[in-house]
Amino acid sequence: MSMNVEKSEKTVSNRSMDLVVALLFMVVAVVVMADSWRVGARWASDGPEAGYFPFYIGLIMMIASIGTLVQNLITKTPDLTNFVDREPFIQVLKVLVPTIVYTVLITFIGIYFASAIFIAFFMWWLGKYKLPIILPVAIGVPLALFVMFEIWFLVPLPKGPLETALGY
Repeated sequence: MSMNVEKSEKTVSNRSMDLVVALLFMVVAVVVMADSWRVGARWASDGPEAGYFPFYIGLIMMIASIGTLVQNLITKTPDLTNFVDREPFIQVLKVLVPTIVYTVLITFIGIYFASAIFIAFFMWWLGKYKLPIILPVAIGVPLALFVMFEIWFLVPLPKGPLETALGY
């Protein structure tokens, strides 16, 4: 009896992801340290300046990132296994890409209308719901959030032309 072992296609290795994340954290650490130094990262006569602790947190991030980077570059046994298989990666992209589009839409049409589109799209695409279920939810949730934030709590959220036309 032979076993059918399914091989997954290569996407990106764990080592590659470790290197990329280490480099990204190094960039963040440099930004944190530079800005902390700008606002003051020394010990003053009355105690630490505003950037003192953030500077050292950035420094710790930098040291840890350099350690990860060096470890992954000099190891004789790099972890070349798949970071993620193709199917789970596609599932993540099915959520990530529409979420990016949603955040861009907020800038142009406001959070409430963008949220209605976002909810309706996900209910239709991934949830496979029909229009009679989609419409009340896609309209009701942003409407409830609008009443809660804009009217009850008086917390302004990003608005688009529709809310502006309605006087909000």
